[in-house]
Order: sequence, then structure tokens, then C-alpha cells
Amino acid sequence: MNTLRKQVLIALTMLGMGSAAFAVQAQTAAPEGRHAHAANQQERLAKFDAMFAARQDKIHAALQLTAAQEPAWAAYQAAIKPAPKAMAGEHAGLAALSAPARMEKMIAMAKQHTAAMEAHLAALNTFYAVLTPAQKKIFDAATMGGGRGGHRGHMMGAMAH
Repeated sequence: MNTLRKQVLIALTMLGMGSAAFAVQAQTAAPEGRHAHAANQQERLAKFDAMFAARQDKIHAALQLTAAQEPAWAAYQAAIKPAPKAMAGEHAGLAALSAPARMEKMIAMAKQHTAAMEAHLAALNTFYAVLTPAQKKIFDAATMGGGRGGHRGHMMGAMAH
């Protein structure tokens, strides 16, 4: 009986410790509900913006632009700067639409995306025209997306040359 009592006491102690740990975890976890999603989205957007800026800084450093090329770089950066994710909220409303309305909305969003890409292309062509052949080679390598483990725009190859 003594052994059984000890085992029950040990089990209850372990259960109590586990419950306490769970309670602490619940208190330190991210907020729940709508606000948690917004907070996580804000963190992701801030992280994306920081990564984008760091990547652009690496490309800028690798290109070693002249003073005459700097205005073209500034114009290019202004044109390609990611816009706030205003369309993210539009995706949430898609589920409430009928299938044809949902498809129309998706086509409209695709057209907006295409227009933004065309504007980026125009800015890219203007900037690319002021680069030397060596700078074009660096820029091409730095902005080559995919193909390397899913990461875009690795500078390792471009910076080694």
C-alpha cells in the first residue's frame, strides 16, 4: 500500500508540474483571435521589409555604382519598393463569394499584379540601361530567383567575383 500511495503521489506531483508548465506556456504564448493574426502579419511584414532592404543594400554594394548611376538606382528602388499588403485582406473575403464572383475577383487581382510587374519592368529597363556590362553581370546573378534551394537572389556568386 505504501508503494501505491507513493506512486499516486508522484503521479499527482507530475500532473501538477505539467499543468503549471502548461499554464505558463499559455500566458507567454502569442495573443489569440483576430489580434494574434494581425500581430503575426505585422511581424512578418516587418521582417520582409528588413530582408528586402538588406538584399537591396547587398546588391547596391556589389554593383559599386558611380555617382552618375546613383540617381537611376534611387529611381529604380522607389519603383520596386514593395507596397503595403493591401490585397491581403481581399483574399479573406474570397470564401464568401460565389464561384464565378471569386474567379472574377481573382482575375482582377491577377491583372493588378501584372500591371505592377510591368511597372517594375519599365523601371528595371531604365536602370539596367545605365549599368556597365560587368555591373549587368553582377545584377543578373544577384537578382536571379529560385534554383538555389528556393531562396531568391543569392549574392554569394556575384560577390565572389
